[in-house]
Amino acid sequence: MSLLSRKSIGILLPAIALGGCELLQPTDDPVLSKLDQLERRMQVQEQATRNQSLVNVTQQVAAIERQSAENRGRVETLENSAEATALRQRQLYADLDARIQELESAMRNRAAAGAADSGQLPVVGGTDRDNYQAAFELLKQQRYDEASTAFQQFLQTFPDSELADNAQYWLAESFYVTQKFSEALAAFTEVTTRYPRSRKLPDALLKIGYCNYEMQNWDAARSALARVRSEFPESTAARLAGQRLDRMRDEGV
Repeated sequence: MSLLSRKSIGILLPAIALGGCELLQPTDDPVLSKLDQLERRMQVQEQATRNQSLVNVTQQVAAIERQSAENRGRVETLENSAEATALRQRQLYADLDARIQELESAMRNRAAAGAADSGQLPVVGGTDRDNYQAAFELLKQQRYDEASTAFQQFLQTFPDSELADNAQYWLAESFYVTQKFSEALAAFTEVTTRYPRSRKLPDALLKIGYCNYEMQNWDAARSALARVRSEFPESTAARLAGQRLDRMRDEGV
């Protein structure tokens, strides 16, 4: 082969090689093109799947929120119902308690009235406090004769009771309000002699003055009223004693 022929071949071979490379570009490769299409389809499908998952999650969250709201509504309804039931129960208990107390009071009063008629204690077999309270209830109801009998029975049965001085004072009051001034004077005087430390002492002295005033024992009345003012100057009884003394002065007695 001549030198020219070799050169020609040498020149043609790179050109052929380059031409072959241009013919086999990746973009023109059917296999690569198919793979590229598949990859794009997969991306689209993945995006659709993600979008659908997001929609599902959103729907699930909305459902959970609705269920939570419904549950809160049920809980509030139950709480309101429970509160209303508790309120009704408290009202029923209060009404029942009031009725029981009223019934017990009525029973005590009937028992006290029967006991007074028979000369017995208001609450037969009861404590000193029970009987004192029963007698005092009679006094508040202005059943003075029954109250005086009840207090007398109390003092005979419970002479050492811590309520004895009060019972003696209210016995005297039951006489005073019915204008039995002589009996009231004796009963009030008993408070001052038998219970000199009683808290009822200033009131008893005041009523001694009142009884003597009603009986027109002027000197005895002034003496008792002056004693109240002297011994218990800061008490209500002292103020009332002063008023009665001023009245006696105005009346000239």
